[in-house]
Amino acid sequence: MRFRSRLAPLALLVCTAALALAARSDALALAARSVALALAARSDALAEAAPSRVAQMQAEAKALAPLYKTALVRDFLAAVPKLPSVQPRTVYRDSARTHAWSARQAEQLPDSVRSRLVSRVLDEKFYYDTRYGSPLAYARALEVLGQNGVKSVRGSRVADFGCGMLGQLRLLAENGATTIGIDVDPLLPALYSEPGDQGTVGAGSVALATGQWPATDEMRRAVGEGIDLFISKNTLKNGYLHPAEPVDPRMLVHLGVSDSEFVAALARSVKKGGRVLIYNLCPAPAPAGKPYIPWADGRCPFPRELWKACGFEVLEFDREDSPAARAMGHALGWDQGEGGMKLDTDLFATWSLFQRK
Repeated sequence: MRFRSRLAPLALLVCTAALALAARSDALALAARSVALALAARSDALAEAAPSRVAQMQAEAKALAPLYKTALVRDFLAAVPKLPSVQPRTVYRDSARTHAWSARQAEQLPDSVRSRLVSRVLDEKFYYDTRYGSPLAYARALEVLGQNGVKSVRGSRVADFGCGMLGQLRLLAENGATTIGIDVDPLLPALYSEPGDQGTVGAGSVALATGQWPATDEMRRAVGEGIDLFISKNTLKNGYLHPAEPVDPRMLVHLGVSDSEFVAALARSVKKGGRVLIYNLCPAPAPAGKPYIPWADGRCPFPRELWKACGFEVLEFDREDSPAARAMGHALGWDQGEGGMKLDTDLFATWSLFQRK
């Protein structure tokens, strides 16, 4: 009995400790649930507080508006509230990033193929900006056209070479343009594959042609002829086509044809009286001893004489436009926040304008 009596206090002590641990465990679990709920509530609040990309572009349009006087840009910015909100969508790419599929297209693939693809969820910001930033950065290029006789795009065929995204084309289409974006990126047709992405938009339309224009018959047919405005922004750069130093070919633009064949194709596609605008924003060139930056050379890649020989009048050639570009960059907030650009020393612009005779 003495042996049992010695065990009784020990058992009571163990039982008491177990109850205390259980109580502490319950308290910790309750605290963890409380923290999780608080974090979820904060996340929901932040999501509600963060403006959508469409709302951000509306604010950008208001910031840009004082800079521009032409009807062409005023109409472009006025169409921003008509841009639709976009829900996140999933696209699939192969490991080489040479092909892309929408979710609907991926469902039709054999399991053996689909299982090897990499999926990515793309939100509204990527839908409008992709990798290149706000589509409203076209405002200055359009102002150049507006200052040189283009009052409206209503009823016009507009091609954007190296479009990179479709937001700017939607805005032009809302103002009555029949637009076509030309790009080699296979991600774009997968991204812009939902109903309403392409086709009729406002009083105009949006289409996408993916491939090397004018290197293939398919692309020449897709783009067609009778173009009123052919725009290239940040794509037809001298550094991309004729780099001053050897660089990784993936950093360049490959036309698939010679310079003369490209400009001749422009002459066939652009109607008489139509315009070709090459507008390029560029960073500062690399300092001596640093790697060459192809995209820092934004000069027109085709000589003045070639344009004339192919039937174009040269209205402007490599005209400096850096102050206006910096004003646009400031309005769009490119110099704001951590890592913001130093606009005066790292943003430059030139443009060239041609008219088909």
